[in-house]
Amino acid sequence: MTLNTTIIPQESQGQRLDKFLTDQMPETSRNQIKKIILDGLILVNNKKASVHQFLKTDDVIKMIKPSPTLPFVKGGSKTPTTNPKLPSTTDTKIFKKIKIIEDNDDFLIIEKPSGLLVHPTTKNETNTLVDWLLEKYPELRNIGEDPQRPAIVHRLDKDVSGLMLIPKTQKSFDYFKQLFKLRNITKKYTTLVYGEVRRDEDEITFPIGRSINKKGLFAAKSKTVSSEDKHAHTAFNVIQKFKNYTLLEVQILTGRTHQIRVHLLAYGNPIVGDPLYLAKNRNFKTLSDKADRIFLHASNLSFIGEDGKKWEFESKIPKSMADFLKKLEVKK
Repeated sequence: MTLNTTIIPQESQGQRLDKFLTDQMPETSRNQIKKIILDGLILVNNKKASVHQFLKTDDVIKMIKPSPTLPFVKGGSKTPTTNPKLPSTTDTKIFKKIKIIEDNDDFLIIEKPSGLLVHPTTKNETNTLVDWLLEKYPELRNIGEDPQRPAIVHRLDKDVSGLMLIPKTQKSFDYFKQLFKLRNITKKYTTLVYGEVRRDEDEITFPIGRSINKKGLFAAKSKTVSSEDKHAHTAFNVIQKFKNYTLLEVQILTGRTHQIRVHLLAYGNPIVGDPLYLAKNRNFKTLSDKADRIFLHASNLSFIGEDGKKWEFESKIPKSMADFLKKLEVKK
């Protein structure tokens, strides 16, 4: 049984299905609409639709239970419709952990919790940071360069927590994109690694490229061996030393995927609790089985804003990480 039928008007000829539905339901995120289509709840001419299907004049779109009805389309169906919102995704526990640190006309600073994916991948995940942003700040929908990543100018890995900057206008997006490109934004992380790091400070400059042995992962190279290998620059200084562990402050001077994780592994001091890069045959006597997440937190973010003002934000490590350090203090 269908809840509503919409006939495609001539002005929507050639438009992609997911884009058409996004325009008709502005309160619903593109990712939510993708999920509805992938679940087989959208029919085009009585056939299951695909996300990237292109529409023709007089195509008939039907939405099947339990999805909300499609809104009235001028020039389409004359049947009055209601337009209830999709069930909120922001009731999930992970979204309740997001903290808003700064909210002004130009940008938003948040603390992202560990376990939250920033934006969907090719798997079309839902309940990402993008979903939360579009529900709380629907005006962000058209900001940026990629409709799958609206207002996202940088990212953190899913299991990494800490500070993120979200531009709130296209002008701000362009400004901060340029700052990141010119490396004029300072990003510092707090991390705990295995082993006692010998130097109090150092820099790591191994190029980073795709891992030959592990699909989907990256690896530090002794030198650039492929056109896909990229220059990477990481600096660190020691905050505190423990038996078999070292707490570091890390600053990334380039923005490569998994850069800190890959560089510290190559340096001989992998990050505690890293599910992707922690070698199975390591020589450290650790408490790793009790680390419930990767020990990596984006703790400092500073930059000069469009107004010429110096902005600096600090974020304390989460309680679970602080508790882990307390256990190490006892064993010193």
